[in-house]
Amino acid sequence: MAACRATFPVVVVVALICVVGCREGDIQISGLTFNGVKQVDKAALANALQTKKGSWIPWGRKRYFDRRAFDADLQRIEAFYRDRGFPDARVRSFDVKLNDAQDKVDISLDINEGEPIVVESIELRGFDVIPPDRQRALRESLPLLPGRPLDRQLAIASRERALNTLRDDGYPYAEVTLRDEQAAPQRSRRLIVDAVPGVLAHFGEIDIRGQASVSEHVIRRQLTFEPGDRYTRREMRESQRKLYGLELFEFANVEPLEEPVLMNEEVPVRVTVAEGQHRKITTGIGYGTEERARARIRWEHRNVFGGAQQAGIEAKWSSLDRGVRVDYREPFFLSRHLSLDFDGQSWQAAEPVYSTRQVGGRFLLRHQSNLQNFWTIGLANEFQHSTIDPEALRDFTIRDDLIALGLDPTTGQSRGTLSALVFDISRNTTNNLLNSTQGYLLSGHIEQAGKWLWGNYNFWSASAEARHFATFGRRVTLATRLRAGSIVPAGDDEANVPFYRRFFLGGSSSIRGWGRFDVSPLTEGFPVGGLTMFEGSSEIRMPLRGKFGAVAFIDFGNVWREPRNFDFGDLRYAVGPGLRYQTPIGPARFDVGYQLNPIEGLLVNGAPQKRSFRIHFSIGQAF
Repeated sequence: MAACRATFPVVVVVALICVVGCREGDIQISGLTFNGVKQVDKAALANALQTKKGSWIPWGRKRYFDRRAFDADLQRIEAFYRDRGFPDARVRSFDVKLNDAQDKVDISLDINEGEPIVVESIELRGFDVIPPDRQRALRESLPLLPGRPLDRQLAIASRERALNTLRDDGYPYAEVTLRDEQAAPQRSRRLIVDAVPGVLAHFGEIDIRGQASVSEHVIRRQLTFEPGDRYTRREMRESQRKLYGLELFEFANVEPLEEPVLMNEEVPVRVTVAEGQHRKITTGIGYGTEERARARIRWEHRNVFGGAQQAGIEAKWSSLDRGVRVDYREPFFLSRHLSLDFDGQSWQAAEPVYSTRQVGGRFLLRHQSNLQNFWTIGLANEFQHSTIDPEALRDFTIRDDLIALGLDPTTGQSRGTLSALVFDISRNTTNNLLNSTQGYLLSGHIEQAGKWLWGNYNFWSASAEARHFATFGRRVTLATRLRAGSIVPAGDDEANVPFYRRFFLGGSSSIRGWGRFDVSPLTEGFPVGGLTMFEGSSEIRMPLRGKFGAVAFIDFGNVWREPRNFDFGDLRYAVGPGLRYQTPIGPARFDVGYQLNPIEGLLVNGAPQKRSFRIHFSIGQAF
């Protein structure tokens, strides 16, 4: 018998006999279809069952029919619907089809959802102790909404949301109960969220335990509350995050000591930490289409003088850049939100257009009130020696251009001291630094070099960047980025800007249809950079199977020679596909970018551009 169809009581018996006669346990489930499912998530319903469809991929996981599990799943379907506010839902019938070889089965279930029990209204009682705006925010954030089916899981989540609101507003002993009442329509319910807030509490004595070399004063400075402040779990969570942010502790926990039954107005708090290794060495090796082989080693100490001071030294080598950097941070400078940073470097970069050597450092005053927002202001001073690619020196017709760019027309070199006042600001709400799927990042940079400072260069520059990440259907992520910047030299003299600070685009993290630094104003086909830049990217990221994912992207942008000269009618575009593979250090990335409007006259390695595409391989998302 290849198919068994009947009304529900007869179908169960006949289908089970049919399957038993077909070597139960050897029959693969090739298909599982739900008919009549309109008001619940089919994927959630399928995940709630033991009977599941096997993979069509030859090496994928296979699923086999189990009579007892299928019988139990028929009851699970009705229980699933009851939990979501559909008490009358029933499995009316199902269809079991065996293939000709009788080793695979295709199952189809016909479900009658029935009419749901609908939430007519939600009433909050006992919440008058919190401000009206907090009550309004709570009402708007409840997972269960009026006009929706009475989902039991969402009702429980709404109760927890209401309870947490009270506990985050100074009422640690609050209790919240849920009940529903019959409303005017027969299948409607009025949901009542009833609260008993208890006493208003404040933080009491703070007990700190577990520290060894880290002073207690350092831990107290990370806490965002003090004895006498209004009690809130929100501040305890923030304090715990800040303790972990020091990277001094393997474990950090902030919790109240009192049991809820005591109902004291002062709640003592215990902070428990376990210190980790303060000294460590990290190494890394890798390969990318731009850097080629690369190697990195870093030594750092996270508690140099016992006050969470941080010091480190790092060395790196690749075909693009190499050198040594040292850094030091005083994490508490004048206040808990301020830190004083110093970094110095001796660094060489060998870009496709130029090479440069830099020796110098920066002092930065950093303000960070929380994990999302920070700003810095500082002073930078560095000596630089830049040399343009020798290919540009072979064309004597660009001699005047080289002079205008501040380069020696004979050697192609420039050297000098750059001294600048810098200001940076950033807000980051993304959920993952290496592979974001939600949130946004906004950043800005302003720099004034020379003028009343010492040094050989005189200009000001400004740049800004915005990134946004949104996930749809729990699987597909839309990632977008916009970036713009401009440099204004004093007296409109381009020689007041060091050559290595000019803008170039193109490469694995820019407009991917071109190679690194290919997108730029040209002088006789040679990229010489510009003083104004605009670029953007948009990607659709989606998982494939296991650790593999796919990307489709469009990149656009350009660089212009003059300052503040944004010409949005003159943009370069590139599109292409990409492949991702998740690794412990971030996604491995393989992208192929195609030029939609090639740059006429572009020279690549001294020869006319021949390819309208580029292949890029690296670690980490493009942005």
